[in-house]
Amino acid sequence: MDKPAVRDGSLLLFRFVLGIIFVAHGFDKFFVQGLTATGQQFAAWGVPQAQLSAYLAATAEFVGGLFLTVGLLTTIVAGILALLMVAAFYLVHMNAGFFIAGGYEYVLLLIVSLVLIVVFGSGRASIDEVLSRQG
Repeated sequence: MDKPAVRDGSLLLFRFVLGIIFVAHGFDKFFVQGLTATGQQFAAWGVPQAQLSAYLAATAEFVGGLFLTVGLLTTIVAGILALLMVAAFYLVHMNAGFFIAGGYEYVLLLIVSLVLIVVFGSGRASIDEVLSRQG
């Protein structure tokens, strides 16, 4: 189906759901577990500079997720989040196997989803599109 309205609606839904997932994970790191506990968990996983990495991951997930939901700087944000997920894959999930209990199944799905957004962009239902029409 090659209809622009369907494509843009699908991109909006896809981008919105993916953004909410990242907002939820960033919110959890900041306000539920807290940055100290997240940093300790990162250290236990062997993540370098665990406290700094926890802060950067939480910020990227929370702010990046918000930007994805509204379609602001979408391809840049999706690229940054994809790189973050590649790091999570390599540092935490790769040796745990494929399946969800600590494995890389979910992280791999997030990486591929973010790459699709980088490739196809935000669609017309986004702040990026509104800004590009004005400039």
